[in-house]
Amino acid sequence: MPSHRPPSPQDHGSGRRGAPLVTLCPYSFLFAYLRSIRLEARPVSTTDHRSGTWLSQEAHDRLKAELDQLVGGRAAMAAEINERREEGDLRENGGYHAAKEEQGKMEARIRYLTDLLRHARVGDVPKSDVVAPGMVVTISFDDDPGDTEQFLLGSREIASTTDLTVYSPESALGSAILGRKPGETVSYTAPSGADIQVTIVSMEHFSG
Repeated sequence: MPSHRPPSPQDHGSGRRGAPLVTLCPYSFLFAYLRSIRLEARPVSTTDHRSGTWLSQEAHDRLKAELDQLVGGRAAMAAEINERREEGDLRENGGYHAAKEEQGKMEARIRYLTDLLRHARVGDVPKSDVVAPGMVVTISFDDDPGDTEQFLLGSREIASTTDLTVYSPESALGSAILGRKPGETVSYTAPSGADIQVTIVSMEHFSG
């Protein structure tokens, strides 16, 4: 019988992004760094703006360090673009266009991180008697009550700082259990289109 367990966010992988440079350059370290991080600028939802995205202190510090490094790399990126521009006809200058693409991704990531950190709620999770971001939740799948899963409900930016699977409050599962109490049963539609019913077994505040 096929499992109805939702795919883990880590199952999808992030992959490499950005076109490679045609030749090595003095700023190749910056391009290597940009490819090593997830540069997509995920929009912050209206919920995030109103109440702030919860981040652990460790995740906040890591993202702040990343933002500082990206901002500090702007001058090197601009110098690289100018150097590539001087190579000649821009219509056939692959290095120039690759550098401009990387610059666009870098600026998008800077905007995303700046907005996220400006509105973030950092540290201890506020006490609550319902499921909320920053809680470790255990659920059981109602087609097999013995099949349980434990995960952290919170920003996907926290994933690299914990061994727990992280589900966003905006995900199908996350939005279904948000504001619910242990013992309640909810249903949600998985990306595959299957309707899945789960029961909230327990919840506890994330302690890092």
